[in-house]
Amino acid sequence: MTNEVQNLEVGDTLPVSEWVDITQKKIDAFAAATNDFNWIHVDAEKCAKESPFKTTIAHGFLSATLMPALFYDIVNINFDTHTLLNYGVDSIRFIEPVREGDQIRYKSTLAEREVKPSGTLLKFDCTVEINGREKPAMIGRYLLLLVDR
Repeated sequence: MTNEVQNLEVGDTLPVSEWVDITQKKIDAFAAATNDFNWIHVDAEKCAKESPFKTTIAHGFLSATLMPALFYDIVNINFDTHTLLNYGVDSIRFIEPVREGDQIRYKSTLAEREVKPSGTLLKFDCTVEINGREKPAMIGRYLLLLVDR
C-alpha cells in the first residue's frame, strides 16, 4: 500500500495517526472559536462536583476538526500536481466523550472513490480512538476532493 493519496485504492487503510493530547487549553480555544462555553467543557470545578465524567469533556466537533491536520501527516500529496480539499462529512457519530487529559488518534480506510468533473472524491471511514478505552470517541465518513492542478 502507498501513502500517496492519488494512488490509494478502495479498502486501503492508512497508517494510524500519532496520539494527540486533549488539553484544557485546546478545549478552551475551541470553545472560544465556536462560542460554545457550556460548563461541561470549560468549568473543571463544576465538572468535578456535578458531571458524571468528573472532569471537563471536549466538544465532539473538536475531535472531528483535528482530523484534517493529522491526515496530512500520514499521507503524501504532491502539491505541484494536486490539491486536496475538505469536501464534507457524510456521517458522524460521537460514541464516547473525550475527557480533558485523554489522548486520541485517527484510523482511516478509503471506502469509496468517485470521479467527478471537479476531481476525485475520496470517502474515508474514520474512527477516533481514545487511548486506554475500548469505545471509540467518534466514527464517521469524511470526504476529501483530490483536484488535479
